[in-house]
Amino acid sequence: MKRTIYHIATELGLSPGTISKVINKTGNVSEETRKRVLDYIKEVGYVPATSARMLKSKRSYTIGVVFSEDLKIGLEHSFFASILQNFKSYVEKEGYELSFIVTQLGEHKMSYYEWCMNKKVDGVFIVVGEANDDGIIELANKNIPCVSTDIVIPGITSVISDNEDGIIQSLDYLFKDRSLSDVAIITGPLKSRSFYIRYQTYMNYLKTNKLPIKKSYIVEAESFGFTSGVNAANKLIEENPVLPKAILVGSDDIALGVLKSLKEHQIKVPDDIEIIGFDDIPFAKHFTPSLTTVKQDKVMIGETAAKALINMIEHSNQKQEILIKVPVSLILRESTK
Repeated sequence: MKRTIYHIATELGLSPGTISKVINKTGNVSEETRKRVLDYIKEVGYVPATSARMLKSKRSYTIGVVFSEDLKIGLEHSFFASILQNFKSYVEKEGYELSFIVTQLGEHKMSYYEWCMNKKVDGVFIVVGEANDDGIIELANKNIPCVSTDIVIPGITSVISDNEDGIIQSLDYLFKDRSLSDVAIITGPLKSRSFYIRYQTYMNYLKTNKLPIKKSYIVEAESFGFTSGVNAANKLIEENPVLPKAILVGSDDIALGVLKSLKEHQIKVPDDIEIIGFDDIPFAKHFTPSLTTVKQDKVMIGETAAKALINMIEHSNQKQEILIKVPVSLILRESTK
């Protein structure tokens, strides 16, 4: 016999309404009763059916996920994967599930929006994508709740790190605290908004503080990964007989490649040149030398994005904050003196 909340109510001597409140996290139920019901559900292996909840609320309790492969960022990317995991953990506790949005099923092609309508998702989480992607622009212009932790365009609520402050903290440390004379930058692909903002903040900082801008000290890595960091550092070394005192790198994955290149060229870090990354991925503190970097709070970003999207889904009439900036901090390690 398949158990229902009515069977559980009878077995526990409680009302079906009380069981429903515990399962759906609604109403006032004492902690003692809540624990008793949850323990019993776990013991008997009861899985609540969602169909009744879906019919009552007219929602699917499904969130579509955009993780753009056009940027050649795999799910193994530690920063974006961590944000996605923290987002997933939060929404699942609230009763939602995730479904990855694809633009092709077999021979049939469809837009992100068409996929969302087909699957009847309640909202969309854009982990990473391009602001000029026609599919994302279409989503932003439709009446569907969207949140992103990467791009900023009208129609989408964005939860991002304070990239400007992270770069300013890094440059203040190198120029003011360390009194260095010149700092190069190896940025990630500038079609990514985050990399572009970091690069633009670097340029504005040099101009505002009347510091020299050397074109050969600005290198754009071809992708987001370790190998692109090696190649970008090789280019910087080849084009500059006199190297800068420090290099600001757009991400930790790229920065670890930079460190490898410098080691292969027998350039000592931090004695000959100092390095600052951006992200604070788990491996950054275990590399040799350990990487000074700007820490992004991946837990806060993921959970804040989840809260914002669920609030949009469940309270569509409320005015939403369009841009939410999450604080960052500079973490000093061995790659700077």
